[in-house]
Amino acid sequence: MKYNLSEITEVIKNRRTIYPEQYSSRKIHREIVEDVLNNAIWAPTHGKTQPWRFQVFMDDARIELSEFLSSLYASKFEGEDFNEMKFNKLKNRPLQASVAIALIMTREEDGVIPEMEEIEAVACAVQNMYLTCTAYGIGGFWSSPKLGYTQEMKDFLGIADTDKCLGIFYMGYPEIEWPKGQRKPIEYVTKWR
Repeated sequence: MKYNLSEITEVIKNRRTIYPEQYSSRKIHREIVEDVLNNAIWAPTHGKTQPWRFQVFMDDARIELSEFLSSLYASKFEGEDFNEMKFNKLKNRPLQASVAIALIMTREEDGVIPEMEEIEAVACAVQNMYLTCTAYGIGGFWSSPKLGYTQEMKDFLGIADTDKCLGIFYMGYPEIEWPKGQRKPIEYVTKWR
């Protein structure tokens, strides 16, 4: 065997969503974020289009993201539609995380590869991010608020109309014990033919 399969399996099985509300104040160093992103870009990509783009918010840039998300929410949802809990999450999560990364799918000009495949490639990149965070003992959370799909978000990130923000990936050292997980056995989800 070329690699230690049991270690790889353990990392995969221990990957968890850990929310920013569960992070400590310990900062993640830039070098670790670079490792996470360097592993992200090795995801599968049809036609080698590499459609992923990342915008990293650390330190004071998190304040800018927090203010943008909360003010955008407040402008879109007023009166009975305003949900204070959602507003507070959008405002606080960038500040509770050590790092927030906007996940962007960018299109090739010729558009030969179907958009869905480009989105899937970015999702694979995010899985690589999750696995790398797990190996470091860092919590990750892929948030995909509806606001991420708005023109205002595109304008904030400075991305093209054909591009899409697919959410924000939050990272932080957990303040909680690493969560346990479970999955249905493959017999429930697999049909052999």
